[in-house]
Amino acid sequence: MSNDKFDEKTMARQNGVVQPLLTDLYQITMAYAYWKSGKVNDVAVFDLFFRTNPFQGEFTIFAGLEECLKFLQNFHYSDSDIKYLRETLPTTIEPEFFDYLKDLTCKDITLSAIEEGSVVFPRVPLLRVEGPLIIAQLLETTLLTLVNFASLMATNAARYRMFAGKNISLLEFGLRRAQGPDGGLSASKYSYIGGFDGTSNVLAGKMFNIPVKGTHAHSYVTSFSTLDDIQRVTLQHAQTHQQCNLLEIAMEWRNRLSPLLDASTEEASDGELAALISYALAFPTGFLALVDTYDVKRYRLDGLHRQHINGHSGNRNCGTNGRINSPTIRSRRGYTVERTLRSGLLNFCAVALALHDCGYRAVGIRIDSGDLAYLSVLARDTFKRIADTHDLPWFAKLTIVASNDINEETILSLHEQGHAIDCFGIGTHLVTCQRQPALGCVYKLVEINGQPRIKLSQDVGKVTIPGHKEAYRLFGADGHALIDLLQRSSEAAPEVGQKVLCRHPFQESKRAYVIPSKVEHLYKVYWKDGYVSIAPKPLSEVRERVQASLRTLRQDIKRNLNPTPYKVAVSDDLYTFIHDLWLQNAPIGELS
Repeated sequence: MSNDKFDEKTMARQNGVVQPLLTDLYQITMAYAYWKSGKVNDVAVFDLFFRTNPFQGEFTIFAGLEECLKFLQNFHYSDSDIKYLRETLPTTIEPEFFDYLKDLTCKDITLSAIEEGSVVFPRVPLLRVEGPLIIAQLLETTLLTLVNFASLMATNAARYRMFAGKNISLLEFGLRRAQGPDGGLSASKYSYIGGFDGTSNVLAGKMFNIPVKGTHAHSYVTSFSTLDDIQRVTLQHAQTHQQCNLLEIAMEWRNRLSPLLDASTEEASDGELAALISYALAFPTGFLALVDTYDVKRYRLDGLHRQHINGHSGNRNCGTNGRINSPTIRSRRGYTVERTLRSGLLNFCAVALALHDCGYRAVGIRIDSGDLAYLSVLARDTFKRIADTHDLPWFAKLTIVASNDINEETILSLHEQGHAIDCFGIGTHLVTCQRQPALGCVYKLVEINGQPRIKLSQDVGKVTIPGHKEAYRLFGADGHALIDLLQRSSEAAPEVGQKVLCRHPFQESKRAYVIPSKVEHLYKVYWKDGYVSIAPKPLSEVRERVQASLRTLRQDIKRNLNPTPYKVAVSDDLYTFIHDLWLQNAPIGELS
């Protein structure tokens, strides 16, 4: 792709908030201090990386690279930016510095990165930024904010996808709970990259070409009180084009279904039926209805015994908080039991069958409250009973969507209970990354004018790995990724079939030889000489990259409980280099 074409594409999608002033003040004050100190021509190398995988897991998904490239491409201080800085910074700042800022661009920056959508690990730089010290420093905060949340969000979504399984659809419903408009748009974009199938966010659908999905709210149902609220009752038959009275047909079906489902029509809300008929008239080919505005089921138990749907006792079944609160009941030892399908399912099935008589097929239902495992099984059994009775095989396969504060634990527990849900709509826990709200990427200077730099700390985890480095992923004989290896850029790349000594960067005794069956060089140059050198891939391809990259990991690294840590090592040469530099820079104490 040519740079002109890339310009046209990215400029149209550039977030106006992402600009040079989206930074911390100290980046600009440091820039002035560098300028004042005569460091205008100094050349630096910065690494952007994280120290710990999020969500108590052992992998992270790298995302946000495309937005970083847009930022580099559009980096320029406007006249209003310069005016604001003149008014805000101390009056002692020399006017020539503002002239210097006004002419700054990223033409002398080189950005190398791991491919977006790749699985990544602590300490391995995601981005390597090389170029003039001042401009490289000014990029720090913005690059961090573009990568931190994007990678966290993509990782969270990938985990949901993994635990839901490949046969269940996942929809992102989180815009209303997100941290503001930008948080909502980013969450929609990066949840799609991580493996979600669609979003309720219409603007995200337009901007990023993400499939948009949605049904209706409880307010739609409660806005109807009686059958008289239906303004139009006829629908053109899909094949014959004759007019069908959907209300009459639905009422007939409701009466017919009542004994089959052991459900009284008196318990079914006419206002809800009016709402569902009206919605079906509006969307006859996409009728997916919310069925829990009024009670979905009822049971009465005289006695103490309770029998759960899968035979488990206790409180291990799934409801709104990941547990089942309302079991299926059986009659036992004289206990009186009643289980009644009430308003939502009866009304939905009546309207769905009326649509069928008019040549259309309903899509399914959404359950947004209550005991999700139990209700989904109850609904599925209902659909199967109708399918068998009326010889309509497709009715048994109607889609069941579940929402209501779903998180990872809820999904895992629902699986344990044998639910019948086809699709999860997930909002708050997904878009806010409630289990861990920040990834913690950092941006560290590792080289200045060809001289390595190291940050020392009493906390070994915060000691940086100095110098200009390359990263390689080494694969084992079974085809899975085995270890990520950092080495100095001056070293020869590891080769397939050749023994490589891999060392823990800070623990001398931890070392092992690896004979790789495959070697993947992780870095590519994405920005150089003021141009995008490798155009970003479409979101759909990044999404595929996430799943392909995850497949390279062993299952024990990806499991939910006590995952195996993935190994990140340094070459023997880099290990020696780190520790020699450490000794050179560490102060020598004095005992008295």
